[in-house]
Amino acid sequence: MSRRGTAEKRTAKSDPIFRNRLVNMVVNRIMKDGKKLLAYQILYRAVKKIQQKTETNPLLVLRQAIRRVTPNIGVKTRRNKKGSTRKVPIEIGSKQGRALAIRWLLEASQKRPGRNMAFKLSSELVDAAKGSGGAIRKKEATHRMAEANRALAHFR
Repeated sequence: MSRRGTAEKRTAKSDPIFRNRLVNMVVNRIMKDGKKLLAYQILYRAVKKIQQKTETNPLLVLRQAIRRVTPNIGVKTRRNKKGSTRKVPIEIGSKQGRALAIRWLLEASQKRPGRNMAFKLSSELVDAAKGSGGAIRKKEATHRMAEANRALAHFR
């Protein structure tokens, strides 16, 4: 048990334009080398492109894409006494699932061919909201692996 006491939970700040915490979480994941202004530019350009493509509220598209990509089960590697490793299925909480979804969306959008990151991110978000795209495939692969290793669930 810690002698210092528990750490205070800090709430994530919201972004200046949309006043949304989820947008700020995505911006912080896009950011590289502390260049937050560039990350904001990328996301806001992607949001503008989503607005032009779908003619709906881009925040709803972002929220739906993240909800669709969020996994509820994953695998964790465990080593047994004999030294062999096994992938054990574990349930994923909502915060961890959201963080994984954002990470997978950004990875899938970086792998896409295209002009710039804003274009690739907007395309990936629209695809994920529709139920296709690289991030959705990643989620399905994770679910398949967890389903295949369901027999090992007692090793948790």
